[in-house]
Amino acid sequence: MAPSDNDFDTEHDFEEEENVGDSVEAHVWQLLLLINPGDEEMALQQFTDYREGIVQSGGNEAEPIDLVRRVIDWRSGFYVDVADTSGLMQAIDELSARWNISIDWGGDAADDDFHKTDIDAPSLFAIAYDRLLEHGYTLWAWETGDDHCAGWITLKRDNESLREVAVYLGINMRLGNEVT
Repeated sequence: MAPSDNDFDTEHDFEEEENVGDSVEAHVWQLLLLINPGDEEMALQQFTDYREGIVQSGGNEAEPIDLVRRVIDWRSGFYVDVADTSGLMQAIDELSARWNISIDWGGDAADDDFHKTDIDAPSLFAIAYDRLLEHGYTLWAWETGDDHCAGWITLKRDNESLREVAVYLGINMRLGNEVT
């Protein structure tokens, strides 16, 4: 016997924005899991902070990445002035230390003379990308639209998943060795 139209609940009380919001939240959760490999507790804490941030902003947050950036800063991602090469090195070192990885930068991060050379953010991204890849991790950069550089680290095996989540959330990503 074929089901009739009455056998299905065709009326929904969902507003279109709620469905989109749920999808955005689901993708933010996926992003947080990807940038916290092996640390679901940290991802959950950041997701809770993200949701609290939405409530505090009255739902007026322009882009999910703006709030994500604030809840992950220096724990699972970074956002530093592009001219602050020392800060960039410190941020990447801090994130890499979660997996006991030490980046050989080819110079001392604490040495002011090292930062006066031709070292710049794209060079540092490329160095860190190569060193992390040796351990099965990928350094990512996302476009900030201002004079800052930002990024996070994922497992190399999750590269395609991160790309898909980033596209959905409208985050322009590139591999760390592609930063210009």
